[in-house]
Amino acid sequence: MNLKNISGLYAITPDISDRSTLIAQVRDCIGGGARAVQYRNKQRLDSETAAALANVCHQHHVPLIINDNIELASLADGVHLGKDDGDIASARRQLGADKIIGVSCYNSLQRALDAESAGADYIAFGSMFASDTKPHAPRASLELLLEAKSCLQIPIVAIGGITLHNAQTLIDTGVDALAVINAVFTAPDIRQAAQQFTHLFK
Repeated sequence: MNLKNISGLYAITPDISDRSTLIAQVRDCIGGGARAVQYRNKQRLDSETAAALANVCHQHHVPLIINDNIELASLADGVHLGKDDGDIASARRQLGADKIIGVSCYNSLQRALDAESAGADYIAFGSMFASDTKPHAPRASLELLLEAKSCLQIPIVAIGGITLHNAQTLIDTGVDALAVINAVFTAPDIRQAAQQFTHLFK
């Protein structure tokens, strides 16, 4: 299985400090069909949680990607870089050829093209819709996704404010994956919510 083939539901963890709760939620999310998981916690990322999540993900052949932290990414399958998190070349030197490197491109096609040229394995556009996680994030358009799909060769991920009600409009542009936090992790039944997103790709 090619772990770099990012597609389907890309689950991003919420800021939960209790490790056992987070692991149980991620397990449910994967059980519902999530094809990739990103460990994100803006308060604190810790190595024990990263290692535990990597173990859960690898049991199901799902990649674990670490948000922002290149050093911690050595425990997982890759790293996701924002605009202030270091450059692709240095991340590749530290992590090696086999690790996944994803890059936030916000609403910039040029940034995406540059990231692909620099060796990124996937790029993410967003916020696509109003987002509680990043309320002041720049907004990306459906037209941008369509244009990007026509000229990029690497997987495209849409992120930001994605719900079951608006997800299909993004999938219809041809994006490869949807990155979701709240619509999955705050759902009454996480596994069921993940299944509902997964079914949209079929």
